[in-house]
Amino acid sequence: METALYLIPCTLGDTSASRVLPDYNFEIVKNLRHFIVESRKSAVRFLISLDKNFPIDSCTFTELSEHTDEKADLSKILLPLEKGEAMGVISDAGCPCIGDPGSRAVEAAQKKNLRIIPLVGPNSMILSLMASGFNGQNFCFNGYLPAKNGERESKIRQLENKIYKENQTQLFIETPYRNQKLLEAILKTCRAETKLCVASGITTNEEYIKTKTIAQWKKEKVEIAKIPTIFLLYK
Repeated sequence: METALYLIPCTLGDTSASRVLPDYNFEIVKNLRHFIVESRKSAVRFLISLDKNFPIDSCTFTELSEHTDEKADLSKILLPLEKGEAMGVISDAGCPCIGDPGSRAVEAAQKKNLRIIPLVGPNSMILSLMASGFNGQNFCFNGYLPAKNGERESKIRQLENKIYKENQTQLFIETPYRNQKLLEAILKTCRAETKLCVASGITTNEEYIKTKTIAQWKKEKVEIAKIPTIFLLYK
């Protein structure tokens, strides 16, 4: 196996790995013993789901999460790779480094001119865009919107203006327990003709992906309070 920093997608929710990940990924992962992870607990659960006999006790796990100090010295995080041992990066869900702090490890590897190999796997942003019917050639992922009332609505208006001025699909997310409040804010703020796609529980048994105008959504009842969801706006 080539010595490199492998970017390892994991499942979204409780989806079976065999349903969304190619066999090639399994062959790579089974030979890795050094991991940079968003959380050790999630990474171990993922590895055990691939192989119940995965040698966890022989592995090293370095946590790199949203709680890691932005000024933290990451110069030693890639030491195994610099010594010739392959490493892997694992997010809590989906593809690492996309809306994920693992990008800091990749940034460090790029600066050191080390080999980086991204592996194929599920990404909720791309999958939701594919299923939305919106512009897939010009789009922007905005991460989390402001949580405070007023600020959130102001941001939604800004994104809606971009849709009409730049022909650009706008994607954003929220912590699942605040999904319902965000949906209410979108319906209250956007034009009746603006289109909203709600994509929840992608690849899981709870998967729900629907595109409707704001006017149509106001007549619908949808419960997404506890399900990871991507929101997409377009004209």
